[in-house]
Formats: sequence, C-alpha cells, structure tokens
Amino acid sequence: MDGTDWSSCPEVERTPGKVSGAWVFAGTRIPLYALYENLACGATVSDFVEWFPGVDEQQVRAVLEHEAKALRSSLTR
Repeated sequence: MDGTDWSSCPEVERTPGKVSGAWVFAGTRIPLYALYENLACGATVSDFVEWFPGVDEQQVRAVLEHEAKALRSSLTR
C-alpha cells in the first residue's frame, strides 16, 4: 500500500497521533491494513464489515477500487 496516494480517496483518513498515523477508514480507528490482512486470510468483504462495526461495504469497495486503480496506473508508468 506504500505506493498508493490515499489522500484522494474520501473513504479514508490519516491523522497524526490517531492509530499511529496509519490510514484508517473515515470516521473510525480501523486501519486499512486490517482489511488487507483479513482478506489475505480468506475473509470476505461481508465478513470484514460484520467483524468491524463502523465500516460499511461501500467504504470497503471504494478502498479496493481505489487500490485497483492505483495498481493499473502503475502498470502504465
């Protein structure tokens, strides 16, 4: 996730001192890395939303789409 410009994704935010400055889902303290760790372990988007109250499916899908777009654009550089 280091190469992604998350500042242009309204579904996330980063505040110094909040969760050690990690990118989190907007309005929560749930870091983005929690999503990727859970998906890597076999969780579904529905599982993640159920396990992490405060995050909704639309936010998760927006984050995944933002990352996919960043990856696609990195292929053309």
